[in-house]
Amino acid sequence: MHDIRDKADIKIFVDAFYQKVRIDAMIGPVFTARIPNDNWVPHLERMYSFWNTILFGVSDYRGNPFAKHEQLPIQARHFERWIGLLTETVDALFVGMKAEEVKMRANKIGAVFQAKLEYIQANEATRKPL
Repeated sequence: MHDIRDKADIKIFVDAFYQKVRIDAMIGPVFTARIPNDNWVPHLERMYSFWNTILFGVSDYRGNPFAKHEQLPIQARHFERWIGLLTETVDALFVGMKAEEVKMRANKIGAVFQAKLEYIQANEATRKPL
């Protein structure tokens, strides 16, 4: 095994990860409801670009990843499963500093998204429309 070296390696772990996600009993239905079968290729392309930007500093991804998750019916257990599947996938395919960075960053992203969603859900009744 080797470390994640480039976008080609990113494609390997992203594809393997989302194969697991799509059949997972807990988080699979969340993704299936949001991403129709014919829209998976664009989603995967965005994820390749996202991780390429995160890991290698390439200006490849543009967007607001949290906005895509804001209205999803997800809780802490969903984030735990997402991180578990990602960790399992990366560990099975790669070893090294970049592989460790993927897992570290995924944990941080998950924690931030979860905190934001919990805040939004807790304050939904008091939110005023713009």
